[in-house]
Amino acid sequence: MSQDNNDPWLAQQPVDNAAAAATTVNQQQAGTAAPTGGVPVWERQLIEKLATHGLKEQRRSRRWGIFFKSLFFGYLLLVLILYWPNDIDGGVGHDHVAQIDIHGVIADDAEANADSLIKALQDAFEDKHAKAVMLRINSPGGSPVQAGYVYDEIRRLRAIHPDKKLYAVVTDICASGGYYIASAADYIYADKASMVGSIGVLMNGFGFVDTMNKLGVERRLLTAGENKGMLDPFQPLSEKHKQYVQTMLDKVHQQFIAVVKQGRGARLHDNPEIFSGLIWTGEQALELGLIDGLGSNEHVARDIIKVDDIVDYTVAPPLLDRLVGQMGVSMSSLTGSLAARMF
Repeated sequence: MSQDNNDPWLAQQPVDNAAAAATTVNQQQAGTAAPTGGVPVWERQLIEKLATHGLKEQRRSRRWGIFFKSLFFGYLLLVLILYWPNDIDGGVGHDHVAQIDIHGVIADDAEANADSLIKALQDAFEDKHAKAVMLRINSPGGSPVQAGYVYDEIRRLRAIHPDKKLYAVVTDICASGGYYIASAADYIYADKASMVGSIGVLMNGFGFVDTMNKLGVERRLLTAGENKGMLDPFQPLSEKHKQYVQTMLDKVHQQFIAVVKQGRGARLHDNPEIFSGLIWTGEQALELGLIDGLGSNEHVARDIIKVDDIVDYTVAPPLLDRLVGQMGVSMSSLTGSLAARMF
């Protein structure tokens, strides 16, 4: 059978096939060829890249999460090891000196509060392996009530355990309420440059009467009881209220003096300046009979008590409070460093 070269279909077919092949090549080169299912190749590649990137991010986040969790639990384990009792009974199974720190202001809401100090003192006196108890004091004073609680408990524990001596060792300062507590000890030691004393009582404040007058501000204070607004800083100080408060301070001062005399006894020298509120160096305090000797806590333990090992019985703040405090100190230090660089 002969072919008709004039057939238009036969003439068009090679041209169409060549055009289709060229279009396919161009689509493949452009990355837009649609595979089975109708999804272009470039979209599939984009989806694959996004999925791969997401998996990598998940793995990276998981690794960092594991790292920080491990770091936290490691820190928690270290804290537990450091604060875990040395034996089953919660005490130390060998001879030692029980040390209790009184650091900072003595107040109900401070680290050096009566409840914590009394708990530490009771634990120290009741531990049969504690051959002596040592108060390491670095305090400017504070509440006479809190100091009085601790003083009374020391006297009680000393009466129950007459063979266990209590030593007070001053580091930088032992003033006012700090010395109130120290005077209950059997012996007091300090460094030659320590600050000791300040046996007195004070109450301070401010008066803004003239400032209010200059500003033209009127103070309106309503009270039930003629003395309820006593010592109001925006009103003039009356002589009656001044005398009343002075009498109260004098009574507390006499209580302080009586406590010191009871604790120190005949060791105190007859010098009225001792109770005037003055503060003395360690050398001066030794001459006045306010302390019994010069030395550090290690010196007292090693050379006087004759026991080298010192064990800390101080009641530590709750773990969370300590962590927050440490974080605050770290942030403050960092802020200070940045500020120092900025200005």
